[in-house]
Amino acid sequence: MNKKQYFEFATTSITNLFDHFNTSTNGLTTRDAEENRQQFGANQLSNGKKTPLLVEILKAYITPFTLVLITLAIISFITDYVIAPPGERDLFAVFIITLMVVVSGTMTLIQSVKSNRATEQLKSLVKVTTNVRRNGEAIELPIEDVVCGDIIKLAAGDMIPADLRLLSSKDLFISQSSLTGESYPVEKIAESTILEPQSDTSYDNLLFMGSDVISGSAEALVIATGNDTMFGSIADTLSEKPIPTSFEIGINKTSMLLIKFMAIMAPLVVIINGITINNWLEAFLFGLSVAVGLTPEMLPMIVTTNLVKGSNKMAKEGTIIKNLNAIQNFGAIDVLCTDKTGTLTQDKIILEYHLNCNGLEDDRVLKHAYLNSYYQTGLKNLLDVAIIEEANELLDVASLNINYTKVDEIPFDFERRRMSVVMQDEHGKRQMITKGAIEEMLAISSFVEYDGRVMPITAKERQTILSKVEELNRDGMRVLGVSQKTNPSVEGEFSTKDEANMVLIGYLAFLDPPKETTKAALEALKEHGVGVKVFTGDNELVTTTVCQQVGLPVETIISGDELATFSDDELKDVVETHQIFVKLNPTQKSDLVTLLRENGHTVGFMGDGINDAAAMKAADVGISVDTAVDIAKESADVILLEKDLMVLEKGILSGREIFGNIMKYVKTTASSNFGNMFSVLAASLMLPFIPMLPIQILFLNLIYDLSCISIPWDRMDKEYLDKPKKWDASSIGNFMFWFGPTSSVFDITTFILMFYYICPQVIGGPFHTLDAGQKVAFIALFHAGWFVESLWTQTLVLHTLRTPKIPFLQSNASFIMTTITSLGIIVGTILPFTALGTNLDLAPLPGNYWLWLIITVLAYLLLVTVVKHFYMKKYGELL
Repeated sequence: MNKKQYFEFATTSITNLFDHFNTSTNGLTTRDAEENRQQFGANQLSNGKKTPLLVEILKAYITPFTLVLITLAIISFITDYVIAPPGERDLFAVFIITLMVVVSGTMTLIQSVKSNRATEQLKSLVKVTTNVRRNGEAIELPIEDVVCGDIIKLAAGDMIPADLRLLSSKDLFISQSSLTGESYPVEKIAESTILEPQSDTSYDNLLFMGSDVISGSAEALVIATGNDTMFGSIADTLSEKPIPTSFEIGINKTSMLLIKFMAIMAPLVVIINGITINNWLEAFLFGLSVAVGLTPEMLPMIVTTNLVKGSNKMAKEGTIIKNLNAIQNFGAIDVLCTDKTGTLTQDKIILEYHLNCNGLEDDRVLKHAYLNSYYQTGLKNLLDVAIIEEANELLDVASLNINYTKVDEIPFDFERRRMSVVMQDEHGKRQMITKGAIEEMLAISSFVEYDGRVMPITAKERQTILSKVEELNRDGMRVLGVSQKTNPSVEGEFSTKDEANMVLIGYLAFLDPPKETTKAALEALKEHGVGVKVFTGDNELVTTTVCQQVGLPVETIISGDELATFSDDELKDVVETHQIFVKLNPTQKSDLVTLLRENGHTVGFMGDGINDAAAMKAADVGISVDTAVDIAKESADVILLEKDLMVLEKGILSGREIFGNIMKYVKTTASSNFGNMFSVLAASLMLPFIPMLPIQILFLNLIYDLSCISIPWDRMDKEYLDKPKKWDASSIGNFMFWFGPTSSVFDITTFILMFYYICPQVIGGPFHTLDAGQKVAFIALFHAGWFVESLWTQTLVLHTLRTPKIPFLQSNASFIMTTITSLGIIVGTILPFTALGTNLDLAPLPGNYWLWLIITVLAYLLLVTVVKHFYMKKYGELL
């Protein structure tokens, strides 16, 4: 419903509403209920459609990189098998390419399906029964069976099953914290007179799905169900396609950059080789292989493996990662926006102070408050629970319960805003003990007690009392007064008239306190370059207090009403320069998050109520906590199962480490491939044969990519984790142009060495002097030489470029990465001496080759280290 409809339902007469929904005080008949369900809709929420498995499969296997590989596999199948002569048909290249697609896609699919099974049951929040009057009788029905026009009976502890208009109410107290973020319950009154439109949840005679009955009872008419409720309208906005995160944008930009580069280089290689060797089919096949070599086809798998490893680590620390991409985004966050209630605070009201009228802690005040709260027969609200818990900690309540007996009580009502109990001690002394809102307590208290002396409340004393209460209110506390009177009326004659001429003995100050770990967590975030902003629906006083307690600077505070006065340009500046925003509605929270993202920030939003859900959706990372309402958990990418907010710091560090490991693969692979293309172009111009067979390139690529699977298990230097990390596709281009040509230098020296020295020495002469059989042997030896050198340099440069420090001396890779990359080098090195190497047309290498290889590799790593120094000097960071 919209604001106009809520106003109409709040002001329309009950008779007209009954006519509108074809109902009465006896409720709907079974037939009328079915008709209303057809007309007004079922009481079910739609939280977006579940992605079909087929779509998940397509998304996993069809990526920009795999599309290229699939295309190359099809072309290779046609050229190597369909149109090839029967004796020359070979599917090995097709097999290698297909294996790359299957391995990468399968891992992505498994994790995608697994992540989608995370708690996405929005309906679980309302999966309870409610008391409905049907056919003139009260029955219990599942909430999803409720329809517009039903008469609902509510009691303490009930969940509001739909949006309702009150018909009658008695002492009705509703918790709307999941909708508004307000800590304290609010009063709802059926007889309230509405004269003008209000903010939706402010209507005194309307109740809303997703809120709870704290105390009292009521009957109400269902006016909206399912997606038409306020709860449903927010849920509906969450089913929209999420905004791409900075991580996803970075992946896409990088993918397109590499694919564009491949689209330029591969045809160029085909043309040059076609002209050089005068065999266009062979040149075309070689160009296809070069395209595969340029494609970091394992990028989806490397990314997914990193994210899965991170999610498993986080799960052990009590955190559910619903959206795998959110782990990396943790590391990129430079602004964390947080709600206050339930995230910074415990979402549990406590009795902060029990003060006498001198402003000093006094257990006598707590004792009187305890007797009042413990012995009243109505539902004990959060304030009563807080008093009782504090008394259990500080007083001998067992003795109090023995020494005092209840005589009578005067129940709470919202006109008086107070309640009284009459107690009698073991000596027969009777006392009336009253607690309530301070203004109401002053209205019935003629005296005040200071240091055991009772004094009349003069105008001056009244101002002193109000000043003390205002001081507590400025600290964000809710204050109640406690008064007592000795020997009131006789039993059976107690009434509200007895609440007069009482003695004010003290104050009770309540607070929704911050979590113990919040301050340390926020300090840790600041140390790691993450700014914190508070977006809350709560009031300024309470928010100010909490922010001061957790160490957030409290300067100028912006309210939701003030935001409406700013222009769009002013809002972008306001959200940058201010840290605390209060009295915000869900739309304002979402808009502020969007503005921060438009300003170039990577934004995390942490909240626990339905009023936070839209902002979580708009953020790069939505973070919720274990006590959150289900809709907040559904909107979150990350759910903290433990109340220890230090998990946030762990998440940030994990995210940055994962980002660094992904960058290792992307940047080193892209630069190596870029360098290989320079090498291929140079070789194509100087050699009378192609520098490496297509199948050899594919196999070399497979060994390298399998070695790269170890990267997710590598560690990052501590210094790398100190600042937020954001994906920048342009930095990948810079990295390619700086480090790619360095590898080409030594590829070219290897070409010269193999073509003019080693191969002629082993085969028996220069290439142009050999017969056909010797030329085949020459080419096989040349290919083997470049194959091994290329694998060594491409793999070892991972260790050099993984850290700004000197590799193997100042910073070492993890044991897993060192072991697997070493195994990759060993496999590639012995390959020319095996039967498989023979099938790949590789020849065994002579002994003098290995000395030159070691010299080449050491010189290459030294040059990379020097270039790395100048690169960091220019751009400030390596990865």
